Amino acid sequence: MGSQLIIQCAEDETRVAVVEHGLTTELYVEHRRDRGLVGNIYKGRVVRVLPGMQSAFVDIGLDRTAFLHVTDLVRSQKLFCALEGSDDSPSDGASNDEGPLVVLPEEEVRPTPIEALLREGQDLLVQIAKEPIGTKGARITTHISLPGRNVVLLPTVEHVGISRRIVAEEERARLKAIAAEIRPPEGGLIVRTVGEGKTAEDFCDDVRFLVDLWHDVCEREKSAGAPACIHRDLDLILRISRDLLTDGFDAVVIDSRTEHERLVEFVERFMPGYSGNIRLWEEEDALFDRYGVEMDLSRALERKVWLKSGGTIIIDETEALAAIDVNTGRYVGKANLEDTILKINLEAVKEIAYQLRLRNIGGIIIIDFIDMESQANRDRVYQTMVDALSADKARCNVLEMSELDLVEMTRKRVRESLRRTFTIPCFYCSGRGYLKSVAVICSELLSRVKKEAASASGKRIVTVVVHPDIGEALMDDRHAAVERLERRTGCNVIVRSREDFHLEQYEVYSR
Repeated sequence: MGSQLIIQCAEDETRVAVVEHGLTTELYVEHRRDRGLVGNIYKGRVVRVLPGMQSAFVDIGLDRTAFLHVTDLVRSQKLFCALEGSDDSPSDGASNDEGPLVVLPEEEVRPTPIEALLREGQDLLVQIAKEPIGTKGARITTHISLPGRNVVLLPTVEHVGISRRIVAEEERARLKAIAAEIRPPEGGLIVRTVGEGKTAEDFCDDVRFLVDLWHDVCEREKSAGAPACIHRDLDLILRISRDLLTDGFDAVVIDSRTEHERLVEFVERFMPGYSGNIRLWEEEDALFDRYGVEMDLSRALERKVWLKSGGTIIIDETEALAAIDVNTGRYVGKANLEDTILKINLEAVKEIAYQLRLRNIGGIIIIDFIDMESQANRDRVYQTMVDALSADKARCNVLEMSELDLVEMTRKRVRESLRRTFTIPCFYCSGRGYLKSVAVICSELLSRVKKEAASASGKRIVTVVVHPDIGEALMDDRHAAVERLERRTGCNVIVRSREDFHLEQYEVYSR
């Protein structure tokens, strides 16, 4: 079984799953009322410049101001002239297969402070590089990029690049020569992974379309007032098809006739060789159920993941980082201890690489492997980790394993993780992930009853309404404590249970 793009369309949202050899490896979700923002271009207005952080906050019309760091700011004065009233384009940019955020070549980066480049109230053209995540606003860049099927247009940067996933030096040199020949006079190109093996003619239509699109963006920017959205990237279905559909996919399966027709029309225009791969799902079974996506999604939302050997990995996401812990679980091995530990760690490496990609966990990641005595085994686990992450489209940086058997790594984060997309903080525990123990709640409750009895002048009955588990504990384990409290206060304590009460919820009143 090869790879498929599985597209499930509902009234209010669209889900796209990448299924490789029967296993869901990536999942994308877009709500119709809240389309993805990465790639959108805005005319924004600087609301605050922070010299101490070398960054600025820019109003682009979203709920929260966007964040712009000086490294994502165009430095060439030529590119800023539109901000001062010229007719020239104010935007510059570059992109790779991971998204619009790009670090320009070192010689183009000059240590100009942000306060010399921006002022409050200034308008500028920006592109969203990272979705708003949690409480943070969107990350933006002035390095505008316009992705096509085979190439990415860099409207004002005279730079030619090749996707890092094209590794053959001879092919890279050939593509670079073609890109240098067909690039616009005042712009650059990056050849995308799908461009491998293509000819100059294959790129020309892409370049013409993107140049026309850039001219349209410039015209709209001139007449728009800030903040305003100047250009929206394609919706999820078309964007995923443009970016992911390659010869490695056997089929694209979609369960909406309307969206099927729209997708076929798009593919026939821009990727005619793939139109025969698009199939309409007309079965009664739910599409995601048939391909096992729902089951994979359910597993991806669990904290504990079981390995085939019986070992486990525990995945915890926090605001600052993700922590992954590898445990032996039920696996005891058959040889010596070091071999047992090595086997579990190697198995965990492959599952961790898969889970990072499926859950779209980004940022700083700390992996705590089971302690190994042999340095050779540590090196083997580390190299296996690097190899396993090589298939990940998101850029990863892995540091060597420490003496504590910890691996520190980063994975590029552009959008929300699966957990943040599909879950909300628990309103029972307020996102803590734990509850007070029954013993603690009972102690708090008895203290509250004592205060109520002391303040209830002339009233001889104190009623306690609690969760059934707390009521049972008060009548059994804490019965003696309740009786002593009754003798000291001279009040009778009546305990009533309510099934609809939260474990930590209780009411105390006197009469």
